[in-house]
Amino acid sequence: MGKAELQAIHVHPVKAFRGTAPRESLVEPWGLAGDRRWTVIDDGGKVVTQRQQPRLAKAAAELLPGGGLRLSAPGMPPLTVPVPRPDGTLAVQVFRDKVEAVLAEDDAAHAWCSTYLGADVRLVHMDDPATRRPVDPDYARPGETVSFADGYPLLLTSAASLDALNRLIAQGEHADEGPLPMNRFRPNVVVSGAPAWAEDDWSRIAIGEVVFRVAKMSGRCVVTTVDQATAERGREPLHSLGRHRRKDGKVVFGQNLVPLTGGTIRVGDPVTPLA
Repeated sequence: MGKAELQAIHVHPVKAFRGTAPRESLVEPWGLAGDRRWTVIDDGGKVVTQRQQPRLAKAAAELLPGGGLRLSAPGMPPLTVPVPRPDGTLAVQVFRDKVEAVLAEDDAAHAWCSTYLGADVRLVHMDDPATRRPVDPDYARPGETVSFADGYPLLLTSAASLDALNRLIAQGEHADEGPLPMNRFRPNVVVSGAPAWAEDDWSRIAIGEVVFRVAKMSGRCVVTTVDQATAERGREPLHSLGRHRRKDGKVVFGQNLVPLTGGTIRVGDPVTPLA
């Protein structure tokens, strides 16, 4: 392969909200520092994502020093939310997992999210990602944990693979929907300089000084069909992925990573396959 490097970093402080693109990020055992430590839950305690509420794509969350948030969204006044004290927890349903989390202390945070979504929701924080949620045991090693991310600490995608996918979309019956931007896939790290689909064959990589285990390909869902600027849904990329990119009965794009070492990654770092 050619010289691969880290093209972009993305941190999403609140699951399903728009994130930020820092030039560098600390890698913690459960993911990038501050990534998906917050989430919105419904009145039954289930996590709310763009699957149920596509307009979450237009809500933004900025991470503040200490782990608090600054929330903003169309038609809503900005709101600052501090990290709650871990005085007690409640059970949150994240897909198949039951996870303990802490409610935001200020009722204004719940009211802000509920008003924007037009539904009764609450904002919660994962106080202790080291113990709260293990990685899927089918693909995990003992002690590996994850935040409120879909299943794994980091998601890696490739710029060349997106270019290849967009060529497939251009040849299909929904060509008018392409080309798609990378934010449809909500990755944490984007690699450039590697051949299209090279990541399929990686099992261990280094990004700069940090080493990662490649756990499994990322199965994709309806969130990828949500335009992250307008919150409107289409047919792509699931239509083209379904025809050309399937593994174990799922459509796939990108790789799920688990950190093996700590450290800081930076845009421009070399990305080196180790196995």
